[in-house]
Amino acid sequence: MLKLFSLLLITFLLFTTTTFAQKPTYRIAKLKYSGGGDWYANKTSLPNLIEFCNKNLRMNIHPEPDIVEAGSSDIFSYPFVHMTGHGNVVFTEQEAQNLRNYMLSGGFLHIDDNYGMDKYIRREIKKIFPETDFVELPFSHPIYHQKYDFPNGLPKVHEHDGKPAQGFGIIYEGRLVCFYSYECDLGNGWEDQSIHNDPEEVRQQALKMGANLLTFAFTAF
Repeated sequence: MLKLFSLLLITFLLFTTTTFAQKPTYRIAKLKYSGGGDWYANKTSLPNLIEFCNKNLRMNIHPEPDIVEAGSSDIFSYPFVHMTGHGNVVFTEQEAQNLRNYMLSGGFLHIDDNYGMDKYIRREIKKIFPETDFVELPFSHPIYHQKYDFPNGLPKVHEHDGKPAQGFGIIYEGRLVCFYSYECDLGNGWEDQSIHNDPEEVRQQALKMGANLLTFAFTAF
């Protein structure tokens, strides 16, 4: 009887330990915005990035990203919010203030131009940070040198206008609060291979750079 009780106790402890160990530490989200742009683009990108980070960096992120609206107070639950699209973006005054408060409170916004978003996001980011502008980050910036090393900055996933991939940031009081990947198509590189037929080497570079973004964001949160 004592042996049976001991066996049951050990089984219970193993089960509860495993259960708590598997509970996700983080959740991340995709930003839903107005203006007509396809905020919902790249449906497989974040799940694949999460899977990569959980497998290779043991980040323990919930496998499915959430969707959070630009003006929602729920945004403060996420250390990392990803924004993408091809077209127009419009933030109301309330949404702009909410996004500003989110970033100044420790949150990190990644904007990924999926081609065609640039002129709109540059206009709208001024609603959030009227006192500053995007600055191109030097290749020596820590965001390029987390778990994975990118001595030449962002990897180039897709060609559009023949421009180099560039990484811009909003820096507030010395802290990088927003990273903007331009002419890179980073999120496309995270998608299922069958969608864009990118070489696996290119996909791996995109996923590694994405992992750097998450590592940086989680450290700063």
